[in-house]
Amino acid sequence: MTETEVRPVVFDLINFLNVSPTAFHAVDEAKKRLQKVGYEQVLEREDWKLEAGKRYFFTRNHSTIVAFAIGKKYVAGNGFHIVGAHTDSPCLKLKPVSKVTKGGYLEVGVQTYGGGLWHTWFDRDLTVAGRVMIKEEKGGSVSYSHRLFRIEEPIMRVPTLAIHLDRGINDGFKVNTQSHLLPILATSIKAELNREVVENGPAEKITNNSRHHSLLLQMIANKLGCQPDQICDFELQACDTQPSIVAGATKEFIFSGRLDNLCMSFCSLKALIDATSSESDLEDESGVRMVALFDHEEVGSNSAQGAGSPAMLDALSRITNSFTSDSKMLTKTIQRSFFVSADMAHALHPNYMDKHEENHQPKLHGGLVIKHNANQRYATNAVTSFIFREIAMKHNLPIQDFVVRNDMPCGSTIGPILASGVGIRTVDIGAPQLSMHSIREMCAVDDVKHSYEHFKAFFQEFSHLDTMVTVDM
Repeated sequence: MTETEVRPVVFDLINFLNVSPTAFHAVDEAKKRLQKVGYEQVLEREDWKLEAGKRYFFTRNHSTIVAFAIGKKYVAGNGFHIVGAHTDSPCLKLKPVSKVTKGGYLEVGVQTYGGGLWHTWFDRDLTVAGRVMIKEEKGGSVSYSHRLFRIEEPIMRVPTLAIHLDRGINDGFKVNTQSHLLPILATSIKAELNREVVENGPAEKITNNSRHHSLLLQMIANKLGCQPDQICDFELQACDTQPSIVAGATKEFIFSGRLDNLCMSFCSLKALIDATSSESDLEDESGVRMVALFDHEEVGSNSAQGAGSPAMLDALSRITNSFTSDSKMLTKTIQRSFFVSADMAHALHPNYMDKHEENHQPKLHGGLVIKHNANQRYATNAVTSFIFREIAMKHNLPIQDFVVRNDMPCGSTIGPILASGVGIRTVDIGAPQLSMHSIREMCAVDDVKHSYEHFKAFFQEFSHLDTMVTVDM
């Protein structure tokens, strides 16, 4: 694959990563991209009036987004072909009371989110990002809204302990996530000298100041163009400030945070947009092309906006019911549908080759990886893997297989959750990467292009391919 072919998709991914420090920002960027090409937003709180040949999306909690394009030949009961991924990544999230003062330092209390490689968070230039609930008063009326927030420059750091004070550190660095992972925001004396004192503030401000450092609240307020007492609450997380880049001696790698799983989120979203960009793309489509990007996969998906919620079933039901009053059609729809669970895969590590099963060693640049597990930690079976592999063969795209070693536990994805919860045929796949769940991960540029092309081909060809597959007859 030539550099000219790869470059546009890869640098589009880099831009997506750099504006998406949190799940909220990733959904916001996805929303902007969809609206730019004519997708119409529908609200779950309202009735839907959908038409064949049109494109729509909805968000839930602004951290999950579902986009879909309805084929012009669609009729109720026809199938959906879906690529699903997740918007969240392991990180450090600010506690409800984040104000910590120790030893003359202002520290920020954080809680671990997901199964991160926490030692990689030490000695990184960190900032904060997320969403803030703001109180606004206009014309005597009060309203509350969430605003996305990000400070670009480094404002805090988790310093390691000098080796002189822990001579055995190189024998094993064991992180106590409660006491060792608090980022330093400032020294107490400098914070006091720089503090903006507001006399006779309202009770709400006093409450906030008792929960969070006034210095942090003032920085948030300055960035949002509001007063600290307008900040009602927030969901913020620590973020690395180092940007995502194309790197390596031959520029073959991407070094970035959150590749798991914003890489798959981006590739599926771009594939859907490009597979539905013109009216002719949906002219002969009899199904519904969909991308579903869920929050909270890293912590089990059990939330109102996770894959364990009714969000997927709600979407299938509401779209189907927009074209029929027959409640039995949904069951038919599900059995005619197909779900690609797209979550990054483990590439073979040259320094730890014994961690991979001998016959299943995915390589960087080797294309998407089909994940298998006999104990259903992945939802792939012979039928679903065949369908996904057949699309790859037709387009001359590389494909790989992964099975975890028998003497190692196997991770899981949203695939089994939706396969069992909805009853939809599912294949688990992902692009290979190294350093999964580190603050700084890496993957190959070729696999970004392979993933995008594979997903796009899936959207364009599944309806026809599925008519040739016979199982329950």
